[in-house]
Amino acid sequence: MATHQVLYTDPPYLAEGGVFDPARAVTERQVLGADVDLRFGAYGDGRYDVTGPSLHERAAGSDVLVVYRARVTPDLLDAAGPALRAVVRQGVGVDNLAPALLAERGLPGFNIPDYCVDEVATHTSALALALERQVIPQHRTLTGGTFDIYAGGVPHRLNRRTLGIVGFGRIGRAVARRLGTFYDTVKVYDPYVGRDLAEGYGARAVDTLQELLAESDLVTLHCPLTPETEHLIGEDELRTMRRGAHLVNAARGRLVDPGALHKALDEGWIAGAGLDVFSPENPHHDEVWAPVLGHPGVVVTSHRAFLSQEAEASSRRRVAELVRAVLDGRTEGLVGRVEAGVGR
Repeated sequence: MATHQVLYTDPPYLAEGGVFDPARAVTERQVLGADVDLRFGAYGDGRYDVTGPSLHERAAGSDVLVVYRARVTPDLLDAAGPALRAVVRQGVGVDNLAPALLAERGLPGFNIPDYCVDEVATHTSALALALERQVIPQHRTLTGGTFDIYAGGVPHRLNRRTLGIVGFGRIGRAVARRLGTFYDTVKVYDPYVGRDLAEGYGARAVDTLQELLAESDLVTLHCPLTPETEHLIGEDELRTMRRGAHLVNAARGRLVDPGALHKALDEGWIAGAGLDVFSPENPHHDEVWAPVLGHPGVVVTSHRAFLSQEAEASSRRRVAELVRAVLDGRTEGLVGRVEAGVGR
């Protein structure tokens, strides 16, 4: 008989191809064991209900909540009730985990901070190189019936250009090692790490974001979403960038102001952008993104920089192991514990 209740609010891997199938939760059931009543958020019309009564009803009585895109709110925690012991984020970020709220309620929060470093660094590099080599306009031109080596413009030699990295955590460092090999110089802006750390990755730290933007030919973002970093890249920042530079964002959608980005692209302040993340997550749900998506200098993907078969399998197992540890009372020293005020 089950003695614990765990709710996974919106696990994407159980709804592949728009079909929800709880039988796919093999890993979760194996790790959590027979004493756990495993529940899932309501699914219909191709999506999970991540707010409102249906979610709150399923959360009632939960010992642990596992969230993916669903946001932790006072209403969700109230709905779960007094049995709730912890909330686990099935991912890297903490913006929807609400660490300050959890701390206020005396609840531990956890995420999986390092499961997709390889994938995001690789995807960032792919977006960057596609921009630098004008791969998308070349593809469109040739498949459209025209052979033209100049479609998209003439690229620059990368070993004479500068890569700028904003945020030097796990992924920023991996990007410096991988993508940085193509560039002459790698510069880093991160006020929360020591300046000397960049040197160990063949990079040089700068003192201000404006300095990095003004001196880089490609800028890639790898910082968490916090009140401090929301719309970190707005009109002033885009005007500071070099004409002909590119911007890559595979971190969080709200780091970039979409209206300002459209203006920068349309008026030629920058040459292009590679985007894997948006706010809202599906950019088709907000018309402000339409001119960005349609711009010829833009390369976009559907928030999948983290994705690989191996990363998904690791994330699922590690989340389930975290939940099992919480249920067993083994919370001391667990990797992934998130503290209020810490966004890294």
